[in-house]
Amino acid sequence: MTLDPQVKALLDGMAEADGLPMSEMTPAEARAMYVALKDPIDVPIGKVEDKFAPGPGGDVPVRLYTPVAAGGGALSAIVFFHGGGWVIGDLDTHDALCRTLANESGCKVMAVDYRLAPEHHCPAAVDDCYAAVEWVEKNGSSLGIDVNGIGVAGDSAGGNLAAVICQLAKKRKGPTIHHQLLIYPVTDTKTDTATYQSFGEGFFLEKATMQWFIDHYAGPEFDREDPMIAPLREADLSGLPPAYVITAGHDVLKAEGAAYADALKAAGVDVTYIDYPEMIHGFFNLQGMVEASRSAVAAAAVAVGKVLT
Repeated sequence: MTLDPQVKALLDGMAEADGLPMSEMTPAEARAMYVALKDPIDVPIGKVEDKFAPGPGGDVPVRLYTPVAAGGGALSAIVFFHGGGWVIGDLDTHDALCRTLANESGCKVMAVDYRLAPEHHCPAAVDDCYAAVEWVEKNGSSLGIDVNGIGVAGDSAGGNLAAVICQLAKKRKGPTIHHQLLIYPVTDTKTDTATYQSFGEGFFLEKATMQWFIDHYAGPEFDREDPMIAPLREADLSGLPPAYVITAGHDVLKAEGAAYADALKAAGVDVTYIDYPEMIHGFFNLQGMVEASRSAVAAAAVAVGKVLT
C-alpha cells in the first residue's frame, strides 16, 4: 500500500530538512523539537481546566476538557495519556487531539502530564497514570464526571500506558475502567518484528528512536519483559475492558499493535481493530495537515463515546 499523498509530502519535507535524528539528541533537545511539531489546527472547545491529581511522586498536572456541546449534567470521561516514547510530549503537544476527542465523543477528556524518562524510569509514568484514574473515580462528582463511564486512551507510549493501566486495574480490582482506546500502542520492547524491518527508517518513528525511548524509560535495571513495560507479555488478558485498537500501515509498531489486538480477542475481550494502511506513526497528531487524520480521530472518538455514554 502506498503512502497517503499528504503524508508523503510531509515526509519528503522532513527528509529535505535533514535534521539531527532524535536518537542522537538529548532528551531536552528532543522535547523542544516535539513541541515545535505541535499540530497547528485550531479546535474550539467548551471549557479547559488545568488541575492537579495527587500522585505517588507528588502532584500530577492534568488538563480537563469539556466538549462544546456539553449540557449541565455529568459526562463520561476519557483519561488520556500522551505519546512521546515516555521521554517527550506534554499537555500542549496533544492539546488539539484531546479537544477533538472530547467534542466528537461527547465525553470529558482528562489529559495526564505524567513524569518523563530518563529523569524518572518505569514505573513512574505508570504510577502517575494509575493515580490519575483513581483520582477521577474518587472525585467524579466535583469534576462533573459520571464515574460509571470512565475509559482510558493514549497514543504510542500513551497507548502502552493505557493498556498497562487496564491490566493493573484488573489485578488490583479497581478503579473500574469501561473502555480502552489504544492508538498505535507500544506493546513490547522487542524491535525485531517485520514492521520494524520494513519501516525502520524514513517513516517518522524510526527503529533507532524506539530503542532510544525504551533505553531511557527502562533504564539499566527494569526488566524489559515485565508486562508493566511490555503489556503484550501479560499471560492472562481475560476480563479486560473492551478495546478499540488502531495501527498505521507504515509504522514500526504496527505488528505489535496488531498482535495485542489479536491477543485480547483470543482472551475473550471485545476488540475493534482498525488499520490505516496509508498512514504513518503519529498521524492522529496531524489533523491540521492530513485530511485522513481528522476523519480517523473523529471515528475513534465517536466509537468510544457510544461505549461510554
